[in-house]
Amino acid sequence: MPYTPQDGFPYYFDLVKEDDFRGLFTSTSTYEFLNSIDEEKASYRYEPNKWSIKQVLGHITDHERIKMFRAFQLSRNDQIELWGYDQELLVNNARFEELTMEQLLTDFASVRRASQSFVSTLSVEQLAIVGNARQYEITLEDFLKSIIGHERHHINVLKQKYF
Repeated sequence: MPYTPQDGFPYYFDLVKEDDFRGLFTSTSTYEFLNSIDEEKASYRYEPNKWSIKQVLGHITDHERIKMFRAFQLSRNDQIELWGYDQELLVNNARFEELTMEQLLTDFASVRRASQSFVSTLSVEQLAIVGNARQYEITLEDFLKSIIGHERHHINVLKQKYF
């Protein structure tokens, strides 16, 4: 049975088949796609209660920021639960709609540079550290891949439902 976004990690991991996970963090395709969206279109919602494109971008950035901190903890053998978070709460309490696409893209690029810096420091041994994400045991490397899988999910939704 195929996974759904509600399954979390396995669904996002399935969206990333590349072996070179460091290359996933250096790809500019998401930035280039989002940078092509004009300010007027950025506030578009395909249904009244769905997020705007700005909110999706802000959510992608928040997700990476949160998950990278957890990846950092795991890389130091802090055996934390790689827990989820309330995405609606975070989006609803952010200012994404007040910010310009340029501001949101600058934040995304800054978070990505920090992620690239962190990922470049990890050893083979660190990448093999196992943590728990709900009922799944996953390596740090797979956890990192799932961050990009989450991003791909949202970019796919934008392409399918917003354009």
